[in-house]
Amino acid sequence: ATGGVITSAGLVLAATFAVLATLPLVMLIEVGFLVAFGVLLDALLVRSVLVPALTLLIGRRMWWPSRLSRPAAEPADGQQPLLDDENEESALQR
Repeated sequence: ATGGVITSAGLVLAATFAVLATLPLVMLIEVGFLVAFGVLLDALLVRSVLVPALTLLIGRRMWWPSRLSRPAAEPADGQQPLLDDENEESALQR
């Protein structure tokens, strides 16, 4: 849901640092290019692909230090239980 915002912010930040590559100093050209490339790599690959994939693979354990990682309490009558590690695989296969 936030992928568009993350990608847009990454593009704006990369463009800001890419402006340094237009200056006549070699050191600023190198720094501007490297930082812009790093921001694009982070925004497009890591935050848009790698983190969601790891979240899907790790499941509830992704939230380890908080209460979200603990097994869900019994749901009230008529409600569906939250997915836990055993049910995630079967739900993904459907």
